[in-house]
Amino acid sequence: MERELSEILRVRREKLQKLIDKGINPFPYRYSRTHLSSEIIADFENLSESGQTVKVAGRIISWRGHGKTVFAHLQDGSGKIQVYIRKDDLGEEQFEMFGLFETGDIIGVEGTVFRTRMGEVTIKISGFALLAKSLKPLPEKWHGLKDKEIRYRRRYLDLIANPDVLDTFITRAKIIKKMRDFLDDRGFLEVETPAMQVLYGGANARPFVTHLKALDLDLYLRIADELYLKRLIVGGMEKVYEISKDFRNEGMDRNHNPEFTMLEFYWAYADYRDLMNLVEEMIFSVVTSVLDSDEITYDDNLISMKPPYGRITFADAARKYIGTDITGLGEKKLIDLAREKGLDTDGVTGRGAALDLLSSELVEPKLVQPTFLIDYPIELSPLAKIHREDPGLTERFELFINGLEFGNGFSELTDPDDQRRRFESQARSRLMGDEEAHPIDEDFILALEHGMPPAAGYGLGVDRLVMLLTGNSSIRDVILFPIMKPENPGKGAESSDG
Repeated sequence: MERELSEILRVRREKLQKLIDKGINPFPYRYSRTHLSSEIIADFENLSESGQTVKVAGRIISWRGHGKTVFAHLQDGSGKIQVYIRKDDLGEEQFEMFGLFETGDIIGVEGTVFRTRMGEVTIKISGFALLAKSLKPLPEKWHGLKDKEIRYRRRYLDLIANPDVLDTFITRAKIIKKMRDFLDDRGFLEVETPAMQVLYGGANARPFVTHLKALDLDLYLRIADELYLKRLIVGGMEKVYEISKDFRNEGMDRNHNPEFTMLEFYWAYADYRDLMNLVEEMIFSVVTSVLDSDEITYDDNLISMKPPYGRITFADAARKYIGTDITGLGEKKLIDLAREKGLDTDGVTGRGAALDLLSSELVEPKLVQPTFLIDYPIELSPLAKIHREDPGLTERFELFINGLEFGNGFSELTDPDDQRRRFESQARSRLMGDEEAHPIDEDFILALEHGMPPAAGYGLGVDRLVMLLTGNSSIRDVILFPIMKPENPGKGAESSDG
């Protein structure tokens, strides 16, 4: 196999040199095309009747030679189109030069359009230009590239080989644009906050640590945008949002990647009930705009995305799916209950961690249709406002679809003294070994002491929403360059390894 590949590479280099010897620049500066392949196919009748010359550019993805004729397919960003060349039309020298091209090369062609006897729209070439010589062959059976290791590591090959992958990332871009449009239209202001922070916060997670040489200062890559966005609410920005990369130094699985994309927005003078209404309206708007439907099928479940979404309290959901109100139990009883239910409680310390384990394993997977799980115990919500009707709860919700969380929101905690008590409770958890507990952020407390209006805030995992709307089962399938181990440890990672 290596010998065969070496021979292929040698032949490609020889063809490159032959083109150079003929005075052809194999890597020119530009090409003026008149149409995309999809535009030619869509407007075929007018183009064929008028005899208009078209110019397209793309990668050769198939090649069939028949003596004095060649059929090939070119692929551009909009699709693919067949091209046809005859020796009698171009002359021997030009036809011979075309024979130095091969699959993988990027070329520009011009000519008129016609339909073959099989009915395929085709360009009859009257001229061509080499735009980039491919010195490496496309993967064997490139049109069915399945090896996920290769697909993730060399995403450029995946995009060439699998048109549905390109569609996924086009859809991703549409989803993000629609969310922006939705919030912009409602008066929200897009902002940017620090990705490197002196003190991380806004979630319970383990951060990445880096070092700033100029100040001899350890910094953290942000785990969330929350505390900085809330500082802006204090400063008078009443509606703000950010779409950004966050980083959490935790495990990797089908739903988690250490680098991921979040949408967070904050809304002054609103509470979590207003927020739930806005969130379901936004997601419905995104779904219907991108998919032209208000239903999706995922994991064989038909899911209606039409509001209103279900709402169930944390306590009621526990009674329904576990058989008891776990919000009234202490740490020991919660851990005992988890063991009775067959859950792994190793390393679970603290009442909050026990509540989270029971909910994530026994309740959340049952929430298939869009459902807001609301009114969380205070131990699970260090940044949420105490519930106006029950001081043991908070005004917090999480949205679940098909058993997976699609965002976290709450009436924001604006009392600086209460915030300090929550931080101090988290600090005690850190001393007991909870590395993900929230540190005390004195600067944020200082901001609250200057007065923060009532507000509600929401964070949505963009990658998960893309997974849902594109039918992908792994977060790696919706991130262009997911983090991977280097192919040759010790020799440096490829740029595609993140």
